Amino acid sequence: MPMVGPETADQARLLRLLRDDGPRSRVELVDVLGLPRARFAAEVDRLTELGLVETAGPAASRGGRRSSLLRVGAQVRFGAVLVGDGRLRVALTDGELNLLARHDEPVDVRVGPEAVVGRAVELLGKLRAEAGLARLTGVGVALPAPVAVRDGTPVSPPALPGWHRFPVRDTLAAELGCPVHVDNDANAMALGERHAGTGRPFDDFLYVKLGDAVGCGLVLGGTLYRGAASGAGDIGHLQLTEDGPLCGCGNTGCVEAYCGDAALVREAVTAVRAGRSTALADRLAEAGTLTVSDVAAAATEGDAAAQTLVRDAARRLGQVLVGLVSFVNPAIVIIGGTPPGIGPVLLAEIRGVVYRRSTPLATGSMPIVLSDLDDRAALIGAARLVSDQAFAAR
Repeated sequence: MPMVGPETADQARLLRLLRDDGPRSRVELVDVLGLPRARFAAEVDRLTELGLVETAGPAASRGGRRSSLLRVGAQVRFGAVLVGDGRLRVALTDGELNLLARHDEPVDVRVGPEAVVGRAVELLGKLRAEAGLARLTGVGVALPAPVAVRDGTPVSPPALPGWHRFPVRDTLAAELGCPVHVDNDANAMALGERHAGTGRPFDDFLYVKLGDAVGCGLVLGGTLYRGAASGAGDIGHLQLTEDGPLCGCGNTGCVEAYCGDAALVREAVTAVRAGRSTALADRLAEAGTLTVSDVAAAATEGDAAAQTLVRDAARRLGQVLVGLVSFVNPAIVIIGGTPPGIGPVLLAEIRGVVYRRSTPLATGSMPIVLSDLDDRAALIGAARLVSDQAFAAR
């Protein structure tokens, strides 16, 4: 089945406007696009024939003949896949990237990419069938890994053992029969914030993603910045100390080895063995293991040892942000992936380090905030990634 998409640059611009801003009147769109009315009408007619655009009712009157609203067609539906932090998440969005349906389930990425990607195909097929769709317009995938975007493959991913160079994009595209875009999860989250979150008003910001893997998405000049080989923002493996803890990448003293979920759990177990936390000791005795949620719960309930662990990790992360803020000079820093309850403690420590050690020019009006989109940032951002591809002129 041939791919359906805009055929001209003007059609692509129109679709992206409707995706980003929602339904708009024909009169407004003519003004924004700067097209002659006859040309605009012809482009709209063709997009309507393709099922990419439809009329959404009458627009508010501006005097004279009443215009009509246009919106992205109801059959335009994007799939989104997020792998990470022990879960597989899939979602369906409309053409404006609003989440319509989703499914989450536990996953062990160590079973290998074939099994995980195969399960994602099954779940996307289920969401598509429930929505009565013959096919999806495109699917975006967010992975907790460095990704060679041109190839659609993860590259030496510490958080995804056994996934190196697995053809995630090509496998999904062959199974689903639609365009697929694969990227690092921090990049997807940054785009999700840019589209529907706190980052929407800002052209220049950093999105710092915590969790099993630590990363950073950079939006500069209103667009995602990936770098020459799609490796920009991989802060998780910056070395803070030479003699620090061993990281999953094989090096020592990385940011992730201090600030990732596994690092918090490791330090929590150490605190229990040293007799510093009754709350964590009780949880370990009950469950036989500890999770980052256990650490967060203990910290939220006032456990001194757990709060110290969170503050130490936040302080390390703040040290990294001092350099990033001074170098990039973002308008805002958004932090996501924090376990429930510890956001305020973590944020206070990070702010203290960054505001104290960065230059006044860089931080004078720069807020540091927690994301309010949670994992929706990655799902919306993944859909945004593939929509850019699907809404490009053929």
